[in-house]
Amino acid sequence: MTSILTNNAAMAALQTLRSIGSDLQQTQNAVSSGLRISKASDNAAYWSIATSMKSDNSAIGAVSDALGLGAAKVDTATTAVTSALDVVGQIKDKLVTAMEGSVDKKSIQEEIGQLQQQLQSVAQSASFNGENWVMAQSGDSASVVSSFIRGTNGTVSVSTTSYEFNSGATGNVLFGANNGTIDTSSGILGTQDSTVGASVFSLDITGMTGGQISSALNMVQTALNAMTSMNSRLGSISARIDLQTSFASSLSDSIESGVGKLVDADMEQESSKLSALQTQQQLAVQSLSIANSSTQSILSLFR
Repeated sequence: MTSILTNNAAMAALQTLRSIGSDLQQTQNAVSSGLRISKASDNAAYWSIATSMKSDNSAIGAVSDALGLGAAKVDTATTAVTSALDVVGQIKDKLVTAMEGSVDKKSIQEEIGQLQQQLQSVAQSASFNGENWVMAQSGDSASVVSSFIRGTNGTVSVSTTSYEFNSGATGNVLFGANNGTIDTSSGILGTQDSTVGASVFSLDITGMTGGQISSALNMVQTALNAMTSMNSRLGSISARIDLQTSFASSLSDSIESGVGKLVDADMEQESSKLSALQTQQQLAVQSLSIANSSTQSILSLFR
């Protein structure tokens, strides 16, 4: 039965056209954005996971930046200690020279005095972003961000690696500090040796005997050993930072790849789907046109 009031064929064709139009719009959005899932309504579970992981990945990026800042602090301190080791090594050489009784100890002391001032300059200059790891007050500490952690229960945390300052003769600083000002009476180079009655920084060999210079030589060697240990501690932190930086980079890439597998569109597939849907749309339009024109044939029955 043909009705001029109800065109079932046209309604079916129109419904098909609307469905194809919806699929075509979704495919076009995927092609233009590169995302198969761009909003929660596309797939709530995958969208939620991807959003959380993208947030974590951003945090890992911030941790990587903080690791770079920490690495710069450690590298600055390491450079200062390495330079100080060289200067103290020169002081040691001067003391060995002074063991010869015929040398002018006053002239040697003038050279040692210049080297001592260089040690102070090195310590005061080793500051990065307002932090100085070679000139600090005993009991203080510094830390660098080392990792971002998401627990299995959904909680997040940031771990740090700390560096404790100790301004003793075998501590972790070249000189101590008092309210940010250098304290040349503490630290590896400033702590007085009871045998010599002086520190590496305050050493004066002008009136010393051979035995006293020998004791001073042992004091300088002890300071060199302490500085070597200090440099090793800094080196271990630097190695940890390098490892964590590499891990953070790899982890970030893995997360990004995982998120991509959840929400990225397969462009080859979407391209094929787009062509097919465009063809279907043209056919649906043609079908609707035929369905709409079928009622016109009824007029011929009344001629």
